[in-house]
Amino acid sequence: MLLVANLFWGLSFPTMKALGAVQEQLLPGRSSWFFASLCITYRFGLAALVMGFISRNTLRSLTRSEVSQGLGLGIFAAAGLVFQMDGLAHTAASTSAFLTQCYCVIIPIWVALHDKRWPSWRTWGSCLLVIGGVAVLSNLNWRDLKLGRGELETIVASIIFTGQILWLQRPSFAKNNVNHFSFVMFLVIALACAPVTALTTTHAADWLQAYRPAPTWFFMTLLIVFCTFGAYLLMNRWQPFLTSVQAGLIYCVEPVCASLFALVLPAWFSQIAGIQYPNETLTFALLVGGGLVTAANIIIQFEPAP
Repeated sequence: MLLVANLFWGLSFPTMKALGAVQEQLLPGRSSWFFASLCITYRFGLAALVMGFISRNTLRSLTRSEVSQGLGLGIFAAAGLVFQMDGLAHTAASTSAFLTQCYCVIIPIWVALHDKRWPSWRTWGSCLLVIGGVAVLSNLNWRDLKLGRGELETIVASIIFTGQILWLQRPSFAKNNVNHFSFVMFLVIALACAPVTALTTTHAADWLQAYRPAPTWFFMTLLIVFCTFGAYLLMNRWQPFLTSVQAGLIYCVEPVCASLFALVLPAWFSQIAGIQYPNETLTFALLVGGGLVTAANIIIQFEPAP
């Protein structure tokens, strides 16, 4: 189920890129922060409305534990997205993609300190395979890797995403209703990103103008149905059945899925929206990097359950 969630998250990358291309043609000169934060605000705000409607008969029984879980997940997700987005503006995309996966190493270290037990050789071997795979996938140039503002912010984002994974894993939340705390999570993310949108707005009418063309709502529908409801509900429902280390490694499949979608969807999206967004090509880096990440996830599945 978490692999399916990664498949949906992978779909979000070419979809958001196509959406951004349409909006830049429509509103030239606007800040990339505005487009990104507006998308997150609408995406998770609408998801919260739909989830609230679906759960309307049971939300009255919303517990303090469900509010706490959803609040924590929403804060971690919103803060991580903000640091990741700003960091991307100050570093190369390949470097950002590589450093974002730092949680696959941070989580085993945290678990080792918490449990006072050294991780197994399978865990460390899987982590090294993932690091190597993501480095190959992102075409990382080690000579260009430095710790400037963008790199530090991306590492901070990865640490925050680690908190999100560990927060979802807390045993005290095991009996919570997935729909309830997911509703709170979606609402918190939307409310947290709305001020960023307001601060980067050039004209108030841009909030509506950015989504005036029909293709923008086609892309937004994909983001809400698959990349938000599909991915996050699967994550919230099924991650607690695995260890946090296993989950962290599985989430590193996301860039592999994104690369696969980028082979076929951009040209189709270009026809729908009237933009220039060519397909990417199948490369040796995708085969090797994807193979290493896949091998890491196969190896970690043989780890004995605690």
